[in-house]
Amino acid sequence: MARIKRGVTKRRRHKKILKLARGYFLGRSKLYKTAHEAVMHALAYAYRDRRNKKRDMRRLWILRINAAARLNGLSYSRLMEGLRRANVTVDRKILADLAVRDAAAFSRIAEMARPVGGRPVAGVA
Repeated sequence: MARIKRGVTKRRRHKKILKLARGYFLGRSKLYKTAHEAVMHALAYAYRDRRNKKRDMRRLWILRINAAARLNGLSYSRLMEGLRRANVTVDRKILADLAVRDAAAFSRIAEMARPVGGRPVAGVA
């Protein structure tokens, strides 16, 4: 049986990991073992947080919509239900953008969502 020598393969593998660890602090960018650990953790966090980012953005949009809705005398849930009943298909991302950048347009959309006989929500001026 022939002897297997791993010089080239090992060096390539190590260089690949050290390249990914460039810019890390101290031994994490220089030493293979610590660099490998750091890179594996970083890749795991990146994978996880690509999914969490979607949750975080939706949460932020809902906060912004709720704040703007309350300025217009509605709660978030009443606004969304009113928009659904009025067949207004504007997603949360766009609503949040309108709430921040164009309050007048958001107010017009909120009026469409207001129930007939439009009473304001209790506790909201």
